Order: sequence, then C-alpha cells, then structure tokens
Amino acid sequence: MSPSGIPRGGPPLTEAEAEELLRCICFKTGPPRTVGVELEWLVHELRDPRLPVRPQRLAAALDTVRALPLVSALTFEPGGQLELSSRPAGSLMGCLDSLAADLRAVRGALGPLGLALSGYGVDPWQASRDRVLHEPRYDAMEAALDRTGPAGRAMMCESASVQICLDAGVDGPGPLNYRRRWRLAHLLGAVLVAAFANSPVHGGRRTGWRSTRQALWAELDPLRTLAPRRTPPPPPDGDPRAEWAAHVLDTPVLCVRTDEGPWAVPEGLTFREWLRTGLPRPADADDLRYHMTTLFPPVRPRGHLELRMVDAQPGRDGWMVPAAVTTAVFDDPEAAETVYRAVKPLAERAGDDPAPRNPLWVAAARDGLADPDLHAAARTVFSAALEALPRIGAGEEVRRAVAAFRERYVVPGGSPADTPEVVTS
Repeated sequence: MSPSGIPRGGPPLTEAEAEELLRCICFKTGPPRTVGVELEWLVHELRDPRLPVRPQRLAAALDTVRALPLVSALTFEPGGQLELSSRPAGSLMGCLDSLAADLRAVRGALGPLGLALSGYGVDPWQASRDRVLHEPRYDAMEAALDRTGPAGRAMMCESASVQICLDAGVDGPGPLNYRRRWRLAHLLGAVLVAAFANSPVHGGRRTGWRSTRQALWAELDPLRTLAPRRTPPPPPDGDPRAEWAAHVLDTPVLCVRTDEGPWAVPEGLTFREWLRTGLPRPADADDLRYHMTTLFPPVRPRGHLELRMVDAQPGRDGWMVPAAVTTAVFDDPEAAETVYRAVKPLAERAGDDPAPRNPLWVAAARDGLADPDLHAAARTVFSAALEALPRIGAGEEVRRAVAAFRERYVVPGGSPADTPEVVTS
C-alpha cells in the first residue's frame, strides 16, 4: 500500500506476465451457476422531475441512503446516479428478490425527502449535469474523455443502465461453451439494445436515436468502449482470452495513479507501451487490474461476463425483464441453442468492425426493433426466454412481466423508447 492508500501489486510486470494474468483472471470457466445485476438510477425531484436537484440536497439524500442496511453494494456515479449491485446469487429469483428488497428500502428513504428514482437510459429533461463526485478517478476520466468531445461527460453524469452479470461458461462443447457465450453476447447484445432502448430524449429534445445512451458510448472514445477487434477474423471457435488480452494491452491508459496531487492523464500511452518503457513509472499487477476498470466495452469479461448494453428501464420493476430474459437465454441450454441459431446470421450485418460501432449495433441504437432483422431475432429471443423461464425457476410474476413486455413492445416491433411517456419541453 502506498502512502496515499493506492494499493500496489508488487514488482513491475513484464509484458508476458501481463498477458498470462489477463488470460487467467478474465474468463473463469465452469458450469453457469450465478447471476448478478447492477442497476443505475437517475435521482429526480418527486414533484417535478424536470427540476434539477441541488448538489447539497443530493449529497444529503445520498448520505441518508448510505445508512441503510442493504444487501446489495451501494455506489454513486459521477452525476449522482445511484447504483445498486447485487451479490452473486445462486438463482435468478434469488438475485431479483434481493435487489427488489433493497430498492424498496432506498425508495422508502428517498420519498420523504421529496426525491425519486427514474429509469431512463439518459436524463430526458436535463443535459450538462454538473459532476457531484470529485475524486481523482473521475477528474482523470473527465480530462481524458474530454479529448473526444462532450459524450464522456454526458455518459458520466446523465446516463443509467441495467447490467447483467453471468458466468463465463464451460470449457467443453455445447451451447454453454465460454467461446460461444462470448460470441453470443456480442450478437444478442445488439438485440437487447434494440428491444430495451429507452433513451430517445436528452435534455428535453429528441435525439434521433432510440438509445441515445448507446450512441453516447459509441462516440466517447476511439478504443475504450469497443469490443476486441477481430483482425484478422479468427475462426468461430477462436480464443476470446487472446483477443481480450491483446485489447487490454493495446488500449491507451486512462490515468496513471500517483501518491500526491492529480493523477497523470497521458495521451496515447497504451498499457503495452507502459510495460515496455517503464514510464512514467513501472507498472505493476494492480495497475493492470485498475486499467481494466477503465475499459467500457459492451461485454466486459471480469472472470464472469458483464453485459453493459441495456438502458435503464421504466417503472418500479421494469429492470427485471432484461435481467430475466438475458439470464434465461444464456443459462438454459435449450434456449441458448435456439437463440444462438437465431442471432448467428446477424454477424453478416455486423461485419468486421467491433461493437458498438459496427452497422448492426448502430442500427440497434438508432432504429430499435423497427429494423426487420433485429425484430425477427427479438421475437425468437423472447419466445425462447418465456419457454426457459420456468425451467430456471422464475416466478409467475416475472414470467408475466416478460410476457407483457413481449406483447406490448416486441411483437409490434417497438421498445420503451417508442412510448409517449416522456414529455419533451
């Protein structure tokens, strides 16, 4: 531990040691057993969500929430968004029930303070929110992302999501193979973007995107938000461990942590170059682990797979639908096989460019299920999920919610972004 409290991982890493560490820690194989969900929420005025919440009032409210005895991990995003991260649960319902209980407690604490949680992919009423967290990490992130325009600040302060965390999969053959789950995640991910798009309005104006949040992610950094580039394209059973390790090492460092003063924000220094040069100081294993937390691809391997592409959802329990659908079609072998066959043809639309900047993902964010290919795939995905949910122990209320979402949005080819519930000014 350094004098500043920044952990140090030991002696300087070599390039070969870094590659080996990445291969070992990012895909931990075994039968899928656990599920986790991370929920981000915008915090708004209860009486009128168009009114900004003053920073001092928001800070006091967040202190009240911090005092709650929650099971989930509670954190806050730079713009004051509230995030609840479940513990890894042994079942879908264990995860959903635990998070729902914590959400009730949080809402119960915020209501008397005149505040509420709102589920939108981006803030529909406010743009250019001020950052309320002033920490070295976010100071450095803002400085780095400002180099490519305003999307970084919008992402940091005005966006919210539902993130689903699933085990990486098995080493053996079949629909639960970790290589295939990795490929499935990048094709199904576009379908999830389209079906759950919920951010057509930002700062009181329609943006032309059904998922403005996804458009912001695609815009904010040349490499940091991309999936690993498949060049030259490997065979379908190519090793994602090698792809990811190369991607991590070849992505520029967002910051170099220092013991005193602001963290350094180098421009264009990849982690591989940092290892080779040892400048501005030698990098160690903890620097590598920290560097991985500053990469924001739509699917991030962290031992498990973290699917990061779903907009925050409307309603008190709308977040349960993407969590249930995604878990069902990943972890039930029959559903996984059906869905993989349905989304595999989408690879031609995606081409060789990585998500989320390839044509498939752009169409998902812009057009949603108005895109015929994505609409057809989504219908298969939801049908397979509804068949699988009883097999993975989903409760009746969750199954009804998924069925209702399918009838309201998926069958006619829409998403929450197509409903007139957001009033523009």
